[in-house]
Amino acid sequence: MKKRYIKCIITTLLILLTVTTMVGATGTREYHGQTHIVILGTTDIHSNLWGFSYENDKETKNDGMARIASYVEKVRSEEPYVILVDNGDTIQGNIMTDDIYNKKDGPHPVISAMNYLNYDSMTLGNHEYNFGEKLITRLQGLAEFPLLGANVARLDGTMAALPYTIVNRGGLKIGIIGITNPNAPRWDGEKVDNFAFAPVGPATKKVVDILKNKVDLIVVTAHVGLYPEYDEEMGSDGGLKILELNPDINVLMLGHAHTTIKEKMGNTLVGSARNAGREVVRFDITLDRNKRVIASEVTVIDMAETEVSEALRAIPFIKEAHEATRNFISGGAPGKDGAPSGGLFGKAATTFQPPNEIMGIPEGKLRDTAVMDLINHVQLTNSGADVSAAALFSDTSNIPEGDINYGTIFGIYKFDNTLYKVPVTGKELKAYMEWSALCYNQYMPGDISISFNPEKPGYLYDMFAGVDYEIDLSQPAGSRIKNVMFRGKPLKDTQELTLAVNNYRYSSALKAQKLVAGKRIWESPNSIRDMLVEYIKENKVIYPQVDNNWKITGVNLSSPYREQVIKMVNEGKIEKPYASSLNVNKLKEMGVIK
Repeated sequence: MKKRYIKCIITTLLILLTVTTMVGATGTREYHGQTHIVILGTTDIHSNLWGFSYENDKETKNDGMARIASYVEKVRSEEPYVILVDNGDTIQGNIMTDDIYNKKDGPHPVISAMNYLNYDSMTLGNHEYNFGEKLITRLQGLAEFPLLGANVARLDGTMAALPYTIVNRGGLKIGIIGITNPNAPRWDGEKVDNFAFAPVGPATKKVVDILKNKVDLIVVTAHVGLYPEYDEEMGSDGGLKILELNPDINVLMLGHAHTTIKEKMGNTLVGSARNAGREVVRFDITLDRNKRVIASEVTVIDMAETEVSEALRAIPFIKEAHEATRNFISGGAPGKDGAPSGGLFGKAATTFQPPNEIMGIPEGKLRDTAVMDLINHVQLTNSGADVSAAALFSDTSNIPEGDINYGTIFGIYKFDNTLYKVPVTGKELKAYMEWSALCYNQYMPGDISISFNPEKPGYLYDMFAGVDYEIDLSQPAGSRIKNVMFRGKPLKDTQELTLAVNNYRYSSALKAQKLVAGKRIWESPNSIRDMLVEYIKENKVIYPQVDNNWKITGVNLSSPYREQVIKMVNEGKIEKPYASSLNVNKLKEMGVIK
């Protein structure tokens, strides 16, 4: 009886020990040789270090590296074996980086924050190439972690970045492979002339073959979306091809598309996150004593509930960079002589962008507006071209009534593009205009709103000045541009013109899509943003001007139900109709209206 009692106590203690050992903050830690690894992945942070919107001079509430820092610190306090990786598009995207710290030597605030957080690797995204090889070389010297890019090499055969790194956690070796976006030449043109970019799938396989007998887990951080972006047939720029050729990798961290993914595809955990530090991807993997994976899970953590890390914000250089950026805006953008413009450098007589009639549908893409006419006017004036093309990069871009500073200009033109002048024929210009009009969905009977093709982001929709034209949305894509007039006469296919267009669109559309044969004949010495600043400084007060040189035709949006339906959308009772039009026939079938 006594022996049985002692045996029962021992059994109970063993059970308690097992539970205590196995159960932790995330469910499992270590037991009988099992090891639990946590891999945290960030992507497309776009320089949102502080959690701040500089163009609005306001704190954000749900994003930024300062929130990521708090989450990383929390996980590290709960888990012994944590790996932290970044998947690119990290050092571009706001005034702090694009207008100040990417353009001068010395430390970089984003890299300083990543060093503080002890990142294990960073994969080069396409936006890392926006500022040329010099900046990448500088970042490599500053980073206390490897910058990765297994599929990019210089033309002399040397690697532009390391193809992989191996980290050790809990007696395990984890190989991390970095794959950059092979479409960088499409977007950055001459800035990447010294580089050759290989398709993502074969490049990954080449490194996997090197690592598979050297490591216990393989993590791929690839700065592409899951689906091919341009090469739909061969898949050279999509994560699916990586999975197809490398089915046994443990983790595939994706990016670039700014979308949430949390799936297990075959043997591989696949994750991706929204941009600006809004989300962190978490991969939990448990291995047994024989280093075989026995449990795995991917989750995406929203940063909306996470407080900012005051410790990160208090780092002297990071705090200094934040204050310098705000001072740069309030002190004005530099003029042609390099000196600050002196704070507020102009006024808007009244608001430039009309309010949206329907919540979520930007009025600035439904008709000609003063914001777009201002940008195109400045491009025409500076280039001397016949025709200009520009996009409304953000659906919320506006110049509100009142004082104008550099944040205002960043709000309507967020990219650091230069301006090109390019010779085109009338036929080529019309083809370019048709390419732009792909961003709309075709009108269907019963539609009471215009909607946009979800496969074509709004920043690809260019509006043109110097010509009058119509966009007939009753027609299919490719046949929409009608009645193009140049200086009062129909534009002939053989007519020769010059076009003002930014360097990004020249590379990614005009050349990549083979829309235009001619090469640029002029490039601006300064950015389009700088041109806008100079124009406003010279005029002091700007007034909204709209020439209404284009309009949408081929639609009949009138309906006795229209006012009722729009009210329901604006009150949140019907989903915002951005990617599909409000259609009274469908709404009747659904019983929404009677």
